[in-house]
Amino acid sequence: MADTLSRRGLGIAARLLAATLACTLPAAPLQAATWRVQPGQAIQPVIARAAAGDVVEITAGFYDENLRIDKPLTLRGLDTGTGRPTISGGQRGDTIRVAAADVTIEDLIVRDSGQALVSQHAGIYLQPGSHRAVVQRCDLTYNLFGLWIEKADQVRIERNVITGLRDLHSPQRGNGVQLYNTRGAHIIGNHISFVRDALYVDVSHDAVFRGNRLHHSRYGTHYMNSYRNLWEDNDSYLNRGGLALMEVRDNIVRNNRTWGNSDHGIMLRTLQDSVIEGNVVAGNARGFFIYDVEYATLRGNLVVDNAVGVHLAALSTRNVVHGNDFIGNREQVRYVGSRDEAWGASARAAAGARAGAAGRAGDGVDGGGGNHWSNYRGWDRNADGRGDVPYEANDLIDRLQYRHPAMGLLMGSPAVQALRLIGQQFPVLRAPSVVDAAPRMHPIHKNWSDWIGHRFH
Repeated sequence: MADTLSRRGLGIAARLLAATLACTLPAAPLQAATWRVQPGQAIQPVIARAAAGDVVEITAGFYDENLRIDKPLTLRGLDTGTGRPTISGGQRGDTIRVAAADVTIEDLIVRDSGQALVSQHAGIYLQPGSHRAVVQRCDLTYNLFGLWIEKADQVRIERNVITGLRDLHSPQRGNGVQLYNTRGAHIIGNHISFVRDALYVDVSHDAVFRGNRLHHSRYGTHYMNSYRNLWEDNDSYLNRGGLALMEVRDNIVRNNRTWGNSDHGIMLRTLQDSVIEGNVVAGNARGFFIYDVEYATLRGNLVVDNAVGVHLAALSTRNVVHGNDFIGNREQVRYVGSRDEAWGASARAAAGARAGAAGRAGDGVDGGGGNHWSNYRGWDRNADGRGDVPYEANDLIDRLQYRHPAMGLLMGSPAVQALRLIGQQFPVLRAPSVVDAAPRMHPIHKNWSDWIGHRFH
């Protein structure tokens, strides 16, 4: 009897242990199912039947639907030799609305959203909470907004082609990609055109924008109130403005090309603690427009063949500007201020740079930090690669021309040239200017001439 009770106790203990382990150990993952949708079938009922983690494959064809994805799954287009599938919203609301995290949409043509600006209709709308969404290799065309992304973190938007309502005027269009209140987005390798702003970024931080082509829009990129973003290796051209950064800090803008824009190449407005380096800014009405900017570093940029190389305004000071090439701009710097603004190196640093330059020729070290100015009229007696007299961007005649543009008709007259010479000789008539104490005699960018003629039309 005792043995029987003992065996019963052991059996109960074993069952309790097994139940405990079943509760504490993770269940073996179930295999994701793949669902296939053929032309003539509806997609939304298949999404409703699919489980989280499943894949819904759509065969090439035309589907007139407005889709809602409310669970983590993959929506994938299949190219069976006749092209990718097209999902048309019929100009009703959002063509695809995502209302769940971890959704992937790929290899689709998504078009024909509604056109109500107040409702923010989009080809793909990632609503709040749609974290880690991936949209890749899609064509988004004839939508009001291509992608609207709101309060969704760690999204990836890669290698898409986005074109807007090109038959409407710019104010009637939406933006190509709109980011609002997001973190950690990656916007990579997209081609965006004929929208209001190709990329509109508002209150969105820690993002990467790399390898995008942005053209024929109002702004290539429009940043507002966004911090710690990286903007790298993008092309922005034939817009009104190439890149506009406003009310931002801690940004890096590196190795981009912005050319042929009818207003500015790069606008920096109310910006602090940022680095702008290695960019090509060519053929714009204004290369840089710098307004209310402090504690920024501009270095290694090529500013070439713009109507105005740099328009500097509104107490933009305490910035470091060195190692840039200003070549062939009809007006190198437009500056109206009450005191000189020092770029390059200070006079003391410039003297030290010259002293240290001997025996270091050709090593590429930027000792003095000066910029190259194609209209510099100074000299370099000791052949150290630095000018012996400071470069001054503006003089009294420039000031008069800013205030009285009709003076441009007289710029070649002997009287005006004599007045300019007098202003140079008598400091009492001198106007405050951007001053580069030790300008470079030669440009850093050897291929600068390749960018001549890339002008807006």
